[in-house]
Amino acid sequence: MREKNRAGKTVLSILLAAAAILWLYPIFMILINSVKKESAISTALAFTLPDSESFAGLANYVDAITSKGFLGSLGYSTLITLTSVIAILLFCSMCAWYITRVDGIISKALYYMFVFSMVVPFQMVMFTLSQTADKLKLNTPFNIWIIYLGFGAGLAVFMFCGFVKSIPIEIEEAALIDGCSPLHTFFLIDMHILKPTMISVGILEAMWVWNDYLLPTLVLDIKKYKTVPMLIQYFRGSYGKVEMGPMMACIMLTVIPIIIVYLAGQKYIIKGVAAGAVKG
Repeated sequence: MREKNRAGKTVLSILLAAAAILWLYPIFMILINSVKKESAISTALAFTLPDSESFAGLANYVDAITSKGFLGSLGYSTLITLTSVIAILLFCSMCAWYITRVDGIISKALYYMFVFSMVVPFQMVMFTLSQTADKLKLNTPFNIWIIYLGFGAGLAVFMFCGFVKSIPIEIEEAALIDGCSPLHTFFLIDMHILKPTMISVGILEAMWVWNDYLLPTLVLDIKKYKTVPMLIQYFRGSYGKVEMGPMMACIMLTVIPIIIVYLAGQKYIIKGVAAGAVKG
């Protein structure tokens, strides 16, 4: 039995290693091509390591940062991601706490509405959303977080509800006896207990908002505001020629921050997802 278990683990490790290599291969290709000259990327040399003739150094990164307004787009993406994630964490955690602690028809209806929103395809509402955002003036990086709050609330409320159910009600009752109001109880006690789920939900929502291309393209005024994913498609020269080198460099500058965030909070993602989906 032990030998069979070892053999099974070995096979599983090999399969997972192969899957990891296949998953990382596109990122590796983008990385090596981001330091190559344009002539090397558009030929068969794109699949080889850079040499003395094809190596361009940091020229592509300098071009990506300076030529297309990368820093401005980076600022818009950062602003949208931070405001959206903060709003989702604050409002969805409070909503989940209310749904879990208040037993009634309204709370149950709210919960099922949030769960149902996760299965509604974005394509069904994107054209209506674009018109509504224009009418309500939600088409700027400063208030698009309201739209992201609506689309991100389903998963966040679902995960928070699962974790809040695991919090002993006696802790909150003791706080109320000591004179804490419901708001004080939530912010001073429950928020600390919700930390693992807060971090996991925050990272998952940040990855989604940061990499999102379709929603900002539909809602934002492209002539005034561009997020980093939107900016990547503008690395075009005359007659539609794509500037592959700067584009690869821009993609790497976009991918690296979110990879760092994900790796830093990976353990919290696993804990938060497990808590939100199993407990209660």
